[in-house]
Amino acid sequence: MRRLNARRVLDCAWGAAAFTASDVMSTTGLTRSTVIGVCDQLVGTGWLQELGDARAVGDYRKGRPARRYSLRDEAAAVIGVDAGFDRMSATVADLRGRTLGRAAAMLPTRAEGSDAGTRLALARRVVDDAITAAPVDPGSVLALTVGVPAPVAQNGAPPGYGTDFWHLMNPGYGRLFAVSAPIVTVENDANLAAIAERSSTEGRGRQLDSFIALLVGEGIGAGLMIDSRLVRGRQGGAGEMRFLDHVSGVGSADGLALCARRWAANAIRSRSLPAHSVLGRLDPVTLHESDVTWAAEAGDPAAAALLDQLAARLAQICLVLGALLDVDRIIVGGSAVDSLPGAIRLAATILADCGDPASPELVASALGVEAVATGAVEHALARVREQVFELRPGVVRRQ
Repeated sequence: MRRLNARRVLDCAWGAAAFTASDVMSTTGLTRSTVIGVCDQLVGTGWLQELGDARAVGDYRKGRPARRYSLRDEAAAVIGVDAGFDRMSATVADLRGRTLGRAAAMLPTRAEGSDAGTRLALARRVVDDAITAAPVDPGSVLALTVGVPAPVAQNGAPPGYGTDFWHLMNPGYGRLFAVSAPIVTVENDANLAAIAERSSTEGRGRQLDSFIALLVGEGIGAGLMIDSRLVRGRQGGAGEMRFLDHVSGVGSADGLALCARRWAANAIRSRSLPAHSVLGRLDPVTLHESDVTWAAEAGDPAAAALLDQLAARLAQICLVLGALLDVDRIIVGGSAVDSLPGAIRLAATILADCGDPASPELVASALGVEAVATGAVEHALARVREQVFELRPGVVRRQ
């Protein structure tokens, strides 16, 4: 019973800047003596701190001033890692989720990924750099969550039917960071993006019961938030898009970035573009997907046609997902938000005008490149809250 009461008090502490025993009593129904006893216990174990009383902050009118408490934000740290296909980042945060330090680095080869050893070494480096930037005592880190662009089973490994690519994207981060925190979790990046869209103040999934966070770049992955619950599936593959191999007019789970480069390169190599084409003057080997956006904005009809084609592809994928899952909204994140914004806007217009009652609203994410790491931080904090009584807070060192 004491542990249950302590959890109820902590639940109030997570959501309040400061609170009194009366605040907890009104929320939980616990008696004053129970609340004061639990708060004293949590102050002693380091999770709470006692603040100045109500008189000290001008909140007192008459009678004995109330004791005030707050979560000890600096009691521990968590780390969220985005171990993406071509970029890795790490974010260190306090118990409120406020960023203390961040580090990022690009992987050396984009087209082919990189070997497992390179990925593991870079992940270790960005985490160490983020801890240094925070700065925090490494011993104060209680939870670390790593997001990977592959499905993840309950044991943190790829599913039993996993491909070589999945194993390359998840080459053993759980083992790598096993000594870095008491709680280490590996999770799918799109699932973490869905958590971020729901929890972040700038998330586009706040207040929605059902939505999809769609990460679109080299590939496509989906985080499914259905009826306010993240759906992972039997082996973590609920948001995998391999079914698109069988969707006529789509044919693969290739992302907009990959398709844009491939289709633009094919158009350039075909030598069918007119001499004045902006797109036709680009090198098909080194072109970036954002070059298609640039060429379209410069008035190139061929580039504009490619954006239309990309938009139609994305809209068709969203229509299929909407029909299957009956969601309110699909939120597009990933590199395509910055490099191919026109394709996303066009796809949103197609969906809005299609007349299909199952068609979801399509919007671009506002969370930017750190969406997965943001979701990883929130995931790590949730694990700390779940296992709070098995953990011991430390001291976060600050400048």
